[in-house]
Amino acid sequence: MHLLNGTTVLKSYDFGLGFQPVGHKQFEGDGKTPEGLYFVDRFNPRSRYHLSVGVSYPNERDRAFAEQFGRDPGGDIMIHGRGPEGNRLVRQKQDWTAGCITVSDEEIEDIYAMLQPGVPIMIYA
Repeated sequence: MHLLNGTTVLKSYDFGLGFQPVGHKQFEGDGKTPEGLYFVDRFNPRSRYHLSVGVSYPNERDRAFAEQFGRDPGGDIMIHGRGPEGNRLVRQKQDWTAGCITVSDEEIEDIYAMLQPGVPIMIYA
């Protein structure tokens, strides 16, 4: 993951994804991380995963796609730290979240401090 200012890379991070990391998130519970253009939409200083930054999934297109199948697109996608639970899980498997993007607790502190609501997030495999 790269944190950019314009075209300049400020920092790069190793990261984990959902427990089914290949392909775009389509439905609640599929274990995938969304792909495409989203935006920072909230901050949670009391996250069970240390700190977390909200990703604006699902967007209108995601909702419409899931609706065609009578399914829920899911939501509550975040970039977050590991916290105690994640630190145990990451030893077993790099990609362990329900669809979020995870970095170390120290790294989410940097990310949390540098981002603002509305900042674009481009997620792609």
